[in-house]
Amino acid sequence: MPLPYRVLVVEDHEPWRRHLCSVLGDTTEWEPIGTASHGFDAVQKAEALKPDLILLDIGLPDLDGIQVAQRIIAHNPGAKILFVSEHHSADVVVAALGSGARGYINKSEAGRDLLPAMAAVVQGRWFVGAGFGGRLFDEATEMGAARELRRHEAGLYPDEASLLDDCARFGASALQSGTSLVAVTPESRRQPLERRLRTLGVNVDRALRVGTYRVLGVPATLSTFVVDGRLDEARFWNTASALVIEAAQASGVHGGRVALYSDCAATLLRTGMAEVAISLERLADELARTFELDVFCPYLVGDLHCEDDDNPAFESICAAHSTVRPRTP
Repeated sequence: MPLPYRVLVVEDHEPWRRHLCSVLGDTTEWEPIGTASHGFDAVQKAEALKPDLILLDIGLPDLDGIQVAQRIIAHNPGAKILFVSEHHSADVVVAALGSGARGYINKSEAGRDLLPAMAAVVQGRWFVGAGFGGRLFDEATEMGAARELRRHEAGLYPDEASLLDDCARFGASALQSGTSLVAVTPESRRQPLERRLRTLGVNVDRALRVGTYRVLGVPATLSTFVVDGRLDEARFWNTASALVIEAAQASGVHGGRVALYSDCAATLLRTGMAEVAISLERLADELARTFELDVFCPYLVGDLHCEDDDNPAFESICAAHSTVRPRTP
């Protein structure tokens, strides 16, 4: 029988601290090895005990939870931290994830999310509660398996017109079903895309005004996580999680779904940065596994050199997606 994971519980509210320890004590997978109620104490115990996982509140005396996480990660970059907090603000969640933690759940949803979130974070994955756009999990399945598989599609197109037509259909389907849409697109495609959205019956101006439709430029977006020709994973998660959380909350629905149309990987591939493009698609796939998120990545056939069946970049791009729409002859 494998040894249980060792957990440090950091929480200043004593009844809730006892509740967390009781929940963990009732399992065979988790062992509470220590508690802390103050920020400085948490940093010291994390260093002394070297737990497999740290459950961390935001509102702590001395140092807040975000400062605690930053200090722990600075000393031990491999530390695994899951925030369990009562804060609902998107800004707080984004800052918490930006500290180096890999998960955030709300205390009110801990009954459903706590154990699946712990399992994900200790295994090196990400977990965000459903109230912030994260995936809903099924308690009846082992370790809280995802309710449904992620949707991360690649579309292969022979020309610009067919690419834009499909992107518009993807966007219109999202917006008309109450899903928020984030489009990361070259400036040259924005107006043609929005004309098609309007033709399909989307009130683009209203969606932009209320925040359910957000448009970002490719160069500006890539500059936030591609540095000196290399993809920075931490910066990617900071940028991407902020976008998804804000878009999910703009929908006005608890557990709101988000659709992301992105030309970032295709642009990297087109400019000769194939390895960075592949790495980006792999991270996007993990993003789609973490959030209630549909990701659509359009490619022109000529950029992928699809005619070469032994092209490793083409094979890797396809492998990073859940679905590949075949190119039109």
